[in-house]
Amino acid sequence: IRRIMYNLILGDCLKEMENIQDESIDLIVTDPPYKVITGGKNNGRNSKRPVGILMNNDGYFDNIPSPKQYMSELFRVLKNETHCYIFSNAICLSEMLTEAQLAGFKLHNVLIWEKNNCTPSQWYMKNCEYVLFLRKGDAKYINNIGQSKTVHQFNNIIGNKVHPTEKPVDLLKFYITNSSNVEDVVLDPFMGSGSTGVACVNTRRNFIGIELDKQYFNIAKERIDKSTES
Repeated sequence: IRRIMYNLILGDCLKEMENIQDESIDLIVTDPPYKVITGGKNNGRNSKRPVGILMNNDGYFDNIPSPKQYMSELFRVLKNETHCYIFSNAICLSEMLTEAQLAGFKLHNVLIWEKNNCTPSQWYMKNCEYVLFLRKGDAKYINNIGQSKTVHQFNNIIGNKVHPTEKPVDLLKFYITNSSNVEDVVLDPFMGSGSTGVACVNTRRNFIGIELDKQYFNIAKERIDKSTES
């Protein structure tokens, strides 16, 4: 059995992706930072939103890259006839899709992750996130055609997150196993706490992860290193 390889990079993905060869990646699964409300504020003082709706992550949403800045690089590094999954919310979905299509991606579907928990809101409680399911080149079937639906339920992580937008590993495994094969190379340019990397190790995919924040990079490295031991 070949040893699964992973390459974790501390740095700005806008620069670090320049070092990745054209069409060398089999799959992209990523959750880029994006604003969740106007200005990314969470103190509730400038609107009627309830106080404390978001976690206290001062500065986390400052100076976040726009989809226009990274979408063409995602397209460049992906192999032809492969998939790309990008998490979004309702506010950013239109911009992300527009920039993805301008970069050359085609839309396969908009998937919905039902999180089985709700975020308070005066405009319907939010219990899901959206995922742009994109393709490069001609259409490619997913691996589990008969069992995979556009709306899928995976419990959100409640109360013990190591990253403000941490995703369940089982959710990421769902996408990875549907759109890649064993020993393929998966890229997450916004690695965060490394959940995509853990999912890759668990499904025997090779992984490249890029993270700008040193604290989260160290958490990701520890989690992925530990997952290889089991």
